[in-house]
Amino acid sequence: MSNPLVDMEKPDVIFAIGTNMTECHPVAATRLKKAIARHAKMVVVDPRRTRLARMADLYLPIRVGSDVALLLGMAHVIQREGLVNEAFVRERTAESEAFLEHISQFTPAWASEITGVPAADIEKAALMYGGAERGAIYYTLGITEHICGVDNVQSLCNLALMTGHIGREGTGVNPMRGQNNIQGAGDCGAVPANFPGFQPCHDPASIEKFSELYQTPIDPGKGITKVAALNECGKSIHAMLIDGENTIVSDPDRKHCEHALKSLDHLVLIDIFLTETAEFADVVLPATSWGETDGVCTNTERRVQRLRAAVPPVGEAKPDWWIVSEIAKRLGTPGFDYQSAKDVFNELCSVSPIYAGLDWDRIDKSEYQWPVPDKEHPGTPVLHEKEFKNGKGLFKVIGYRDPAEVVDADYPVWLTTGRRLQSYHTRTQTGRAAGIDYLLSEESMEVHPDDAAAWKLVDGGMARMSSRRGAVEIRVRVTDQSPRGTVFASFSFADVPINILTGSGYDPVTDTAELKVCPVKIEPLADC
Repeated sequence: MSNPLVDMEKPDVIFAIGTNMTECHPVAATRLKKAIARHAKMVVVDPRRTRLARMADLYLPIRVGSDVALLLGMAHVIQREGLVNEAFVRERTAESEAFLEHISQFTPAWASEITGVPAADIEKAALMYGGAERGAIYYTLGITEHICGVDNVQSLCNLALMTGHIGREGTGVNPMRGQNNIQGAGDCGAVPANFPGFQPCHDPASIEKFSELYQTPIDPGKGITKVAALNECGKSIHAMLIDGENTIVSDPDRKHCEHALKSLDHLVLIDIFLTETAEFADVVLPATSWGETDGVCTNTERRVQRLRAAVPPVGEAKPDWWIVSEIAKRLGTPGFDYQSAKDVFNELCSVSPIYAGLDWDRIDKSEYQWPVPDKEHPGTPVLHEKEFKNGKGLFKVIGYRDPAEVVDADYPVWLTTGRRLQSYHTRTQTGRAAGIDYLLSEESMEVHPDDAAAWKLVDGGMARMSSRRGAVEIRVRVTDQSPRGTVFASFSFADVPINILTGSGYDPVTDTAELKVCPVKIEPLADC
């Protein structure tokens, strides 16, 4: 997030797109509720009429996968109505001329034809956000899990640059992270293109620096993504280590994932439970849970937090850092002689410019948000206050493109996937709690009442949902939360493996799967 969580209480206008925050980030969402209680206005863009959408002053029920068209239409209105922050654009940005010329062609009427959102509402959303003193953007995986995920994010950045809603209290472009410590994992280099601290893998100075640190030559260029790695299983990749992820349930195109893991000569899993993915492993190494682990977590607002073990580990469980270090040492890899989580974190601080002013003792009270470049620095709650990392904020010329697959006569219904409040991700943890099972014991497919009648579906009955990759049988839940022509289900339940259906395409930059858009067909089943 460019701004801290406390800033969620401070915008005049909240623009929430592709985020079901009251279910997926319920604690953070309370801050938006406080902002609304203080008379902030909120625009919500979502295919489904979620609880957050019902709280909105303006709800835009967008067709799945058409976010870029909507954002181009809004940009057009902001320019047409003279709401561009000319001083900010002149002093803080670059490439604005080409962008402003580009958006002149994308009228709200054009955007309406693609998105299904009335042109008048697109205009109203643009006027609300563009005319605000403090406008803030919030998004989650509903923006990124598309073949155009990068385009979506860059389009949101364009809106912030046009209006100057960045680098100030109560503004910003704020992605809410999908899981705890996703931010911290990226900070540590768990992304293909970067070393720790987002130092690029193609930079010769970074290559030299980390080759020396790791006492081994590092090839230039970025590494491969997990998508690419799964495609190479049984070809160039014959062994794999999966740490803390239930790949079989969470990843798209489940049949492809199963085939990939079966093609390996050796699969090692590190986890706290025997998950569905663990069934494919040759070796499962037991890790400590969060309550048994000393360590560090960096959260969605870039806050670096100390974690302290509350209870001793059960059985043979060990911290992940210890397991990985022991594997490395037994492979003869130098540089893994850590004695504690403190050693690991202090090494990160020594090599990462954004952590350079921190150490294990300084984060004792979890009060700092990176970047913290030196020991005297107080941390950075708000990014981009005076300048951008590269000096100027760059506008990007983005065009609209359809999802990888679109509805047709064979698969006439849009499926979009997500999460539910009662179950977390793949239920590795929440699925083992009786109380949670009482609240949500099975997966269901949300379908609009008009569609249910047309397709001869019965509320509480069963249906077969099929895509070009497979089919699942699923309980029907009739509700006006999903619009006509679109159904929704979560991927949480292994016995209703929704991700058998998904996986039609991937973002060409990030390899992120298009989990939010999948054409399907729906057929009623006789009651079981």
